[in-house]
Amino acid sequence: MSRVSVVILSWNTAELTVECLRSVEAAFERGEVDGELVVVENGSEDDSAERIAAEFPAAKLLCNEANRGYSCGVNQGVAASSGEWVLLLGSDAQLLEGALAEMASFLESASGYGACAPRLVGLDGETQAACSAFPRPRTAIWLGTPLERWFPKAPELERYFLREFAHDTDADVEQPPATCFFLRREVWESLGGMDESLWLFYSDVDLCKRMQQQGLLIRYLAGPSVRHLGGASTAGFLNFVERWHTDRLRYMRKHHGWVGTACARLGTTWAFAAWGLQRALFRVRDPFWERVGSYLRFLRA
Repeated sequence: MSRVSVVILSWNTAELTVECLRSVEAAFERGEVDGELVVVENGSEDDSAERIAAEFPAAKLLCNEANRGYSCGVNQGVAASSGEWVLLLGSDAQLLEGALAEMASFLESASGYGACAPRLVGLDGETQAACSAFPRPRTAIWLGTPLERWFPKAPELERYFLREFAHDTDADVEQPPATCFFLRREVWESLGGMDESLWLFYSDVDLCKRMQQQGLLIRYLAGPSVRHLGGASTAGFLNFVERWHTDRLRYMRKHHGWVGTACARLGTTWAFAAWGLQRALFRVRDPFWERVGSYLRFLRA
């Protein structure tokens, strides 16, 4: 196989990033693929950059003064790489033995496929139900609203979360997460990379959606495994909820027009109103004006 570029975005996850990089270097040393490491240090406030530079001198390290967002950072990393194949890898993920070789082998021999993704497992070894179906306008009415709490087994939620999908078997899927996402560079370039208007969330969903629109399949591989801690970086992002709702709105507007926009606005407004009612009834001490400001910024998005 031709050279594989492993692109990792790091933000305030120094210890996890180092462990992630060690797992990639171990795969290279085992001869699983011929590869290069590209790390985008996205304005961390910890000692990530120093530790990466000291322990991984062969890696190409790009340092941003501020957090430029997930989509922009990934685009920056891929642009600085040169491999015919690209692996997007989260800093909170670790390649287990043979995973990189198996993904590379599948995609090199398969026709009609633009990308593949492996099984994700937690620290306890349990398989994570990571794949989803594409969100539809009605998904925004159910996901992240009181309906999700009231009717957790509603058909739309069952469909979206692929709750009937067995993650222990290979299958074509619509939306695996970009935690570990292996694709051809020619596909990446034909898609124009990630949409930077989706700053943090839904950018991987959008990438998969556009891949599908080109008639390309995405394969979930149950054999290769990647250890995943899950959300270690995004958990520290202060505007997590606001950004999630805003990026969902932009995704819905892009792919579902005015219907998707209306449903996303309705879903978020309902969630905000439910929070306000809960606050009034139970005297919940939340930063009221910060929440109101977030909602107003969402409406202007």
